[in-house]
Amino acid sequence: MLIDVFSDLICPWCYIGNHRLSLALAERPRVRVTRRWHPFLLNPDLPRHGIDRSLYLAIRFGSRDRARQAQAVIEETARRDGLALNLNRISRTPNTLDAHRLTILATAAGTAEPLTESLFTAYFVDGLDIGDRDLLLMLAARAGVDPDQARACLNSDGDADLALFQTEILSHQLDLHAVPCFIFDRRFVLAGAQEPAAFLPLLDLAIADADIAA
Repeated sequence: MLIDVFSDLICPWCYIGNHRLSLALAERPRVRVTRRWHPFLLNPDLPRHGIDRSLYLAIRFGSRDRARQAQAVIEETARRDGLALNLNRISRTPNTLDAHRLTILATAAGTAEPLTESLFTAYFVDGLDIGDRDLLLMLAARAGVDPDQARACLNSDGDADLALFQTEILSHQLDLHAVPCFIFDRRFVLAGAQEPAAFLPLLDLAIADADIAA
């Protein structure tokens, strides 16, 4: 089964939603899945080096109090799911353009999943700036991305930027306004950080299709 995942790497609900998908997949071990990652820039106009996290949250939610309330909901949700989350460690909200560029490169190399997991962990667990190119290159190398190709990708406006543009067009065609969004075998759409149980009927459909084909 192919699952197209639209997400932004600094979106906590994308982090939680991907974790919940993994929990659902663990309940259906017969389903063989390929996750194909698509970038969705929540903040396309963010400065290249990002901005102070507290300032970003105050702008996004209208006040620091409302930002704290929203973060409390996220933290409680992650805690309930047994998912590590340390929002207090994050000091900057990064521009994720370069991170998405490397994810696109990793998709071609078949290493997008470990890279995405590393990026989520670096940001949400360790509080690191995933807009920092040195960090990105280190994480990409650990995930199995060729270091020379990764460096060239960040220093150019080539295939990765074309893929970003194509994904943006696809997002508009699908009328996507928020993430995460999961598309199963190009047929069924599940939007939002759904509970693991919400994924199970679609995974069961894949099992049924495989049984019929056999």
